[in-house]
Amino acid sequence: MSDVVFVGTSDAFGAGGRRQSAIFVRGDGGAMLLDCGGTTNTGLAALGIERNEIDAIAVSHFHADHFGGIPLFLLAALYEDQRKHPLTIAGPPGIEGRVRAAAIALGHDLSAREWPFRLDFVELPEGSQNRVGPVRIKSFETRHNRDAHPHGMRVDLGREELVYSGDTGWFDGLPQHVAGAQLFVCECTLLQPDWEFHLSLEELLERKDQFDCGRMILTHLGPEMAERRGDCEFETADDGLVIKI
Repeated sequence: MSDVVFVGTSDAFGAGGRRQSAIFVRGDGGAMLLDCGGTTNTGLAALGIERNEIDAIAVSHFHADHFGGIPLFLLAALYEDQRKHPLTIAGPPGIEGRVRAAAIALGHDLSAREWPFRLDFVELPEGSQNRVGPVRIKSFETRHNRDAHPHGMRVDLGREELVYSGDTGWFDGLPQHVAGAQLFVCECTLLQPDWEFHLSLEELLERKDQFDCGRMILTHLGPEMAERRGDCEFETADDGLVIKI
């Protein structure tokens, strides 16, 4: 059985006073983060999750609310945690360059430091399957801003499988990527469809019967959806929600 902790469940702008995207997953082989938005260090501290427990970070796409927390996560691992064991950072092609460029832009050049732990970068091209720290991840194409190189992830935890949509609008192949998973964590930024690159509750309700998975939880909730937490036809995530799969 694996533990899933929703560290951050808001949209890019902190709707509902919640943190940006980050999901902590602990399985038999170790622990990882799915996405690492700018508020992730705060969330981990608030929830009592040690950074040193995290073996890998897997990024769904290059928007700040999904990967902007990585530079300061790395500096905290270096200076606060005295980390010694390896860390893997995975994401779309170009992940290493993006992380290093973000760190420079934020005033924390990673290349100017000596690292006492091995830092590995793994690229996850759409359609590929790769070992990322304690898990195997199969990535799949999603419908989001192309310049952010978006993809969803099917995460093999050993005995369980979790699917994470990342940010996406509706596309007909989505239910196929979800089929058979014990948990589907699905973005639902909108109440009604008015932007092609994000899903809405209305669209998901229309297609609810297409999803064949053990459990489906909505996250990345925008302002209207944040007001519907716990009061809609799907299960909704909130910061600090802990579940087992």
